[in-house]
Amino acid sequence: MRILVVEDEPELNKLISKILTDEGYAVDSCLDGCEAVDYIESADYDGIVLDIMLPSIDGLEILHRMRGAGDNTPVLLLTARDSIEDRVNGLDTGADDYLVKPFAYEELLARLRVLLRGKNGSPNLLVLGDLKLDPASHRVFLAEEELFLSGREFAILEYFMRNPGVVLSRPRIEEHIWSYDYDGGSNVVDVYIRKLRNLLHREGRPQLIHTVRNVGYVMRLEK
Repeated sequence: MRILVVEDEPELNKLISKILTDEGYAVDSCLDGCEAVDYIESADYDGIVLDIMLPSIDGLEILHRMRGAGDNTPVLLLTARDSIEDRVNGLDTGADDYLVKPFAYEELLARLRVLLRGKNGSPNLLVLGDLKLDPASHRVFLAEEELFLSGREFAILEYFMRNPGVVLSRPRIEEHIWSYDYDGGSNVVDVYIRKLRNLLHREGRPQLIHTVRNVGYVMRLEK
């Protein structure tokens, strides 16, 4: 999943971004309201962590523009202001949740998981046949045997399982899983798909990830 972090305190921005990256999210970050608008208009994010007090354009104005344009991306507001009036104002503007600084990073992650779960309208556990993926605990089971995936492998598998039967092109997968600063090889998606297939498509097991020639990949159970 791809997250945008908008926070004008450089050290806090860097720390939040690292925590989210370590959790397996693809993360873009910026320090300025105008820059945030550019990011939001040029990419499809699963969630946005948005500070209210920003240079050039504040977070509430950014949120107001998003909702006015029909952009319903989940937004978690960050702010040092903790009055009831401030919270109500933020939620009325269209925020999905509100977190007051200073905060525990475990709470930030938990609140973000709830927002993303709500966006996708999906249950806690993703299931396809006897393949089960738990986004909250980052655990994967195949026929009750636990599989141990890297963060990127997990993110790609989760993306497939949230889009069963949907053909995903290589550029679409790359854009969703990697952030703007990624500078990898042109065949990086194919490399990770091969790794996942080696884990999932063991001898005698049905194939789950299928190649759609000249288009991309799709995850589905073959009857």
